[in-house]
Formats: sequence, C-alpha cells, structure tokens
Amino acid sequence: MASQITNYKCPACGGSLRFDGDSGKLKCDYCDSSYDVKEFEKSMQAANENAAEAFDKKNSGGDSWDTSDMSESWGADADGMKTYSCPSCGAELICDATTAATSCPYCGNNTVVPGQFKGALKPDYVLPFKLDKKAAVAALEKHYKGKYLLPRTFSRHNHIEKVQGVYVPFWLFDGTADADVRFHATRESSHRDGDYEVTTTRHYDVQRAGSVEFERVPVDASKRMPDDMMDSIEPFDYGELKKFSMAFLPGFLADRYDVSVEECARRADERCSNTVVDMLESTVTGYTTCSMESKTVNLKRGKVHYALLPVWLLTTKWNGKNFLFAMNAQSGKMVGDLPINWLKFWLTCAGIFAPLFAASYWFFLT
Repeated sequence: MASQITNYKCPACGGSLRFDGDSGKLKCDYCDSSYDVKEFEKSMQAANENAAEAFDKKNSGGDSWDTSDMSESWGADADGMKTYSCPSCGAELICDATTAATSCPYCGNNTVVPGQFKGALKPDYVLPFKLDKKAAVAALEKHYKGKYLLPRTFSRHNHIEKVQGVYVPFWLFDGTADADVRFHATRESSHRDGDYEVTTTRHYDVQRAGSVEFERVPVDASKRMPDDMMDSIEPFDYGELKKFSMAFLPGFLADRYDVSVEECARRADERCSNTVVDMLESTVTGYTTCSMESKTVNLKRGKVHYALLPVWLLTTKWNGKNFLFAMNAQSGKMVGDLPINWLKFWLTCAGIFAPLFAASYWFFLT
C-alpha cells in the first residue's frame, strides 16, 4: 500500500501550488492566486488528513501473463525506499526513504510526503527559499566570469543538466566555550650601527583567556551533501527562521536527516573550539609574529535544534564529467569546483618563473 501524501492545490483553479520566496506565500502559477501559509494550512487541514491513497489493482480474470520469474519483493533494498501515489494523475512513484517532498515527473504536480517524517524527529524550524531558480542560474553564470584558468569551452558548451531546490537538514548547536590559550610572540626592531643594519628580536609569552557563547552552530545532517560545500555557502540569516510547516515544502525537494546528532557533534565541537581560539588570537596585536603554544578549551554543550535550510543545487556536464554547484538560496552565495585549462596554467607558471630563473642565472654568472 502506498504511503499517504499531501498535495497543495489552488482552491481557485485546481493548479499546483508552490512556496514563493519573494512574497512568502503559496502561489499558483496557473491563475496567479496567492495564499497566506497559516491561513491556507488551517483551511486545508481536513482535506490533507483525507488525502488520496493508492488503491490495489485487482486481477481482471481469464488468462494472464506468467510472472512467476519476477521477484516478489525488493528484499533488503526496500528498507531505503518508499512508494506513494500521485493524487492528480495516479502514477505510482518510488523515492528514497529520506525524501520528504518532490514533484510528479508525469504531471509535474508538487507533492509532500508527510509519512517520511514518521518515526523520526520533526524539524523545529525551516528557512524559506528567498531566491528563485532564475537567480540560481544567473549566479552560476556569474561564477564562471573572471576565472582566467577556466577553459573557454566549459562556459560556452557545457549545459545545465539539473537545477533543483533542496531543503537540506541541519543540526543547530547551542553552547559555551571557555578557553585558555598561550602564544609565543616576537617583536622586531632595526637600527643602523655604522655600516651595519642591526635587528633586535624580543620574545614574549602571551596568554589569553575568555568565554564565548554560541547559538545555532550549523552542521549539515545529510550524507549526500558534501560537507565542505555546505560549510562554504554559510552564513544563513537565522533571523528569518520560521516554525516548521509543511506548507513551505511544495515545489522543492526536502531531505530527512540521515546523520545523527551524535555523529555531527564532533564537527560542532571542532567549530566552536577553533572559533574561540581564533577570536582570542585576534586580540594578540602589535607583534611581528605570533604562534600558538598551547590551548585548553572546555565546552558546555546546550540545546540542539533540527532545521531545514534552503539550497539550490546545479549540475552541469562537460567532457563527460559532472560538476556540482551549490547556492545559498537566501544570500545567493555560490560555490563549486571548476575545471582548469592546464595548458594555460603551465604557460602562466612559465611566464612567472622564467624571468626569475634568468635573473638568478645572470646573478651567479656575474
């Protein structure tokens, strides 16, 4: 039996609704009607509870095709999969167990799969999409510009294979870090003594201690998302966090967390520890050099919240290789690896080092 799903339809024309980041409302692309999220959820609550369920097909009788060689079940593979039925066209669809919202590939209807959250934590917050698909494509094109070592054919001939808005699961950690850090610093001064330039180096032991409170330190909780990408598109403005509502999901994919709080705690600890040490080191000023000798950091771990944060993922293909880019759907910050024109790279290196080599060679000859 397929899982129950909730589909948001326009009361005016029956078209599919999606969350519009500009207005903060649910919008219909067919009749241009818009609805307040909270009011719409109240009015549709009864309908959502009675959403359409897939029905089992019965044998029509008589001769039938022999299906005895087919597998009767998915076996172990079924543990990571879910099935649901599109209430608009009746298509039976399969998604992985972490998918919470998607769109029907046949009729394009945006759908939510609330059953994906059963048996797991419900998100505390959601940060709505602020920038649309056009903004994501424009940001990628801007990301190409000014890259001297980028092959020209990449920006000219590569094609965007997929642009998808995804709510990425994050754990948000609160806590306090107490640190005591010792540094070795030097201060240099120079003066002339006859024909000599005299440099005096003084050495100092510097100590800094302090306490920093942290709120909502983010760590992504999805195995499929590269951690370095998710770290690089920060920061998010948590002032715009909303209490979680499924009305924000239509039109976007939503992943359920598949990395536990315990697994993410180490990264949160490292971020808090490194941040407090960096902040203390930034107060060591007026010295020529500064290097850390030792540190003691004590963490007081506080609350953890579960939030869905908005990300545009763009996939391009060039020379048979896929390139993934991610954009913060709130700030527009874009990250992603680009190919390198290695011929231009080595020619550039030759242009830099050849004059230095020639100068060194002439110096030793003379």
